Amino acid sequence: MKNCRLMTNREVSLPPEVRARIDQFVDSIDERLSSEEETADVVREVLARLHGDGSVYDRWQAGESISRSERVRLDAYDPRNVTGKSDAWAEQDEERFRESKPLRWLWRGFDASPISHNVGLGLPFRQMIANHLFAEVGDGLQLFRGITFPYGHNIDMGDGAVVHEDVLLDDRGELTIGDGVSIADDVTILGHSHDVTDQSNVSLCHMVVEDDARLGAEAMLAAGVRVGHDAMVGAKALVRGDVPAHHVAVGMPAESVGVKPDWESVADDPGRLPDTRETRRIEFDLPDDLERADEFQRDRTPPDTSDTTDN
Repeated sequence: MKNCRLMTNREVSLPPEVRARIDQFVDSIDERLSSEEETADVVREVLARLHGDGSVYDRWQAGESISRSERVRLDAYDPRNVTGKSDAWAEQDEERFRESKPLRWLWRGFDASPISHNVGLGLPFRQMIANHLFAEVGDGLQLFRGITFPYGHNIDMGDGAVVHEDVLLDDRGELTIGDGVSIADDVTILGHSHDVTDQSNVSLCHMVVEDDARLGAEAMLAAGVRVGHDAMVGAKALVRGDVPAHHVAVGMPAESVGVKPDWESVADDPGRLPDTRETRRIEFDLPDDLERADEFQRDRTPPDTSDTTDN
């Protein structure tokens, strides 16, 4: 049997002239998003050009006639004409939501474009949007293609965090990701949960992934979970309790199966994960005049047992 070899990344760089054009492109959009220009207008134009409709946009801006299908495409690039799941959530902070929505649409529209597959462009572009969108943003982030989040403005991300492809960062509650955290492909971090009986009864939680923690591919963190410093969550694990610092948690539901080598003296014993999710529940108020929309129309009345008699 052959010995395993230590594998490391190697330096990859673009040609200098290409790197310069990318930097100029990203900086120009950053400047516009930082200016007094309406954010939605910036997003509409950028997405039109990224998706090959720049000439259509220019003709429309010049007052020339465009076809109905061309106008529909331009309308779709405008975040003011877009609705999503989070639009209907009653707990939203309306002012912050209005500010973040255009930036979320820019993020998703960029990821839907072919050029988003270019890591050399995608990483700086998403870092730039995150600087405008997230609550707190660290330096040197690596944010890969397909990351989704309902708000964005409830995410606090530290220096050097890496979030790989197709990750759900559910910040319907709040989400804190520490320095040097690594989140592998297809991870789901849930920031809200639904009552077992009444699905319309939603709880929001503060999710915490501490510095240097690692989340394996397709792992899922239930709402309210904390992953401790330097802890590791295995692939496909379902985490419903807190993972202590330096522990390795695997399984469905996940349990700690050990402590990282040389950290035993400062770590708790392995075993069942402590469930302290309730301590991270976020309280919120809803308007008194809120018109609730019950999308399921289920009958949740339990059976009447008042007439039951003993034989």
